[in-house]
Amino acid sequence: MKALVFHGPGQKAWEDVPDPKLSEPTDVIVKMDTTTICGTDLHILKGDVPAVTPGRILGHEGVGTITEVGDAVTTLAVGDQVILSCISSCGKCSFCKQGVYSHCLGSEGTSGIGWIFGHLIDGTQAEYVRVPYAENSVHKLPSAVSPEQGTLLSDILPTGHEIGVRHGAVKPGDVVAVIGTGPVGLAAIATAGLYGPSRVIAVDIDANRVEQARRFGATDGVVSTSSGWREEILAMTDGLGVDVAIEAVGIPDTFQMCLDIVRPAGHVANVGVHGKPVELPIQDLWISNIVMSMGLVNTNTLGTLLKLVAQRRIDPEPFISHRFGLGEIIDAYDVFSRAAETKALKVIMSA
Repeated sequence: MKALVFHGPGQKAWEDVPDPKLSEPTDVIVKMDTTTICGTDLHILKGDVPAVTPGRILGHEGVGTITEVGDAVTTLAVGDQVILSCISSCGKCSFCKQGVYSHCLGSEGTSGIGWIFGHLIDGTQAEYVRVPYAENSVHKLPSAVSPEQGTLLSDILPTGHEIGVRHGAVKPGDVVAVIGTGPVGLAAIATAGLYGPSRVIAVDIDANRVEQARRFGATDGVVSTSSGWREEILAMTDGLGVDVAIEAVGIPDTFQMCLDIVRPAGHVANVGVHGKPVELPIQDLWISNIVMSMGLVNTNTLGTLLKLVAQRRIDPEPFISHRFGLGEIIDAYDVFSRAAETKALKVIMSA
C-alpha cells in the first residue's frame, strides 16, 4: 500500500510500505476513506516531537471502512464505516475507567499516552491502518454525517471543546478570548457557544482569519499585530480582562498574550502544542487567583459532538478549505503548511 512516511525533521515521502496486519484479537484493519493533516503533524516535521522516529507513518485522524476484524471484536464488523479517534484506549486501565483516555496505560509502545497513531505506531495517512483496541477507539459513522464531517471529529472538535472550552470552564455570560484562529482555535470558538458565553473574541495576526472566525461563532475580532490589541480587548470587558483565555497556537508569545488579558480569578486554557519553554511569571500570577490548564485531548466527548453534528447543532463544513485525492497528500501538506498564503483550514484527502 501507499503511505505518508516520516524520515526525520523536514523529510517525508508518499511511498510503498507493507500492508498492516492484525496483531491482537482486539484489532481491526480499516481502509481509509478520508483523512486530514493536523498542526501536530507540522510540529512533528519540525522535530518538536522526538518520540516520532524515522519510518513512522503519520496521521491520527480519519474515517474508514473496516476490512478485517480480530477474534475478540464483537461489536464491529467488516463493512462498518467508522470514525477513528485520535486517542486509542484499552478501556480497562485505571485512567480509562476515569475517562482519561489520553493516558491509557494499555496503549502500545507507551507507558501512559493514548495518542499513538502517527506518534508511537503507524497512523492514518495511508491506504490502510491497523486500529488497536478497536471497540473502544472508533465510532460508527451515522448516515446523517459524511466521512468528511466525521474526520473533523477525530481530533480538532474534541480538542477545542475539551481542552479549550471545558478545561477553561466556560459558563453562561463569560467573555472568552481565543488566541489563534487556526482549526483548533476555531473548534474552540464553535463549541464555546454551547455554554452560553456573552462574547467570544477571536484574536489572530491574520485579519482574514479573524474575519472568518465570525462564521464559527465569534462575536468580536481583534488583529493582534495592532499595538493596541490588548486595550481593544480590555475595552470589551470593562477593563477587567476576559473570563477565559484559550491559547490555540503553541508558542511563548501567544501564551503570554493569554496572561496579559485574563482577569483575576479567570481561566487560561492552553490548547497549543508547545515545542519550546514558556516563561511563567509566578511572582506576579500567584496573587491573581487564575486557574491554568493544559492537556492532551481524551476524546471522551466525541460521541456527544457526533450527535450534535448529526442534528446540525454544529456544522463542520466551514472547517474544510481544500480537498485532495489521497495520492496528492504531498501537495496537501504544501497547501496546509502555507496557510497564511493559501487560507487553508482543514485539508481533506479522500481515497
